[in-house]
Amino acid sequence: QVDVAAMVRLFGYVDVTDTGFIVAVLSIAFNPLFWNVVARWEHKTRALSQVFGSPRAACYCLGAVILVLNCVRSHCFTEAMKSQPKLEGWDYHWTYYSGLAISAVGTLFVISSFLALGFTGTFLGDYFGILMEEKVTSFPFNVLDNPMYWGSTAIYLGWSLMHASPAGLLLTAVVAISYTIAVLYEGPFTEEIYRRKQKGVKSK
Repeated sequence: QVDVAAMVRLFGYVDVTDTGFIVAVLSIAFNPLFWNVVARWEHKTRALSQVFGSPRAACYCLGAVILVLNCVRSHCFTEAMKSQPKLEGWDYHWTYYSGLAISAVGTLFVISSFLALGFTGTFLGDYFGILMEEKVTSFPFNVLDNPMYWGSTAIYLGWSLMHASPAGLLLTAVVAISYTIAVLYEGPFTEEIYRRKQKGVKSK
């Protein structure tokens, strides 16, 4: 059961009306919304591919923008943590090293996902018509679905623990929610893209 008193005490440290906290929430929510809207628009119109001369160039451009936005998100996340109080009793070595270990595992999932998918596979290449030959089933995809997203979430969780930050923990929950919503939209859409590919191959 959830300890309601502990939750109230934890989030009593968080000022959700703080400007930095609000900016962090908006940046977290904006990123997956942005790349899903742009990628679906590209899939429907091929407008970016026409502007940049090829689907691959357009995908690399979008990937670069996503990377910049992720850096902005991380900066806003960190600044929001720094502007709010730490949790009493958590600012100890065990909390710091636990957070460090969680961040290391998250980083492993993110990097291994990128290496398994490649740049275009990571940054929505399938929406640009750059399809992979087959579904990736090697590590870390044989451990969990969407390891890039959950690895990123783990990094934020670890970062929050390292800073003993209730605000960071709450923002990590926002990250997890935003990725959960993104998966609900991306999963079926991506599956449909590959279903059409398989249908096209069989019809030849």
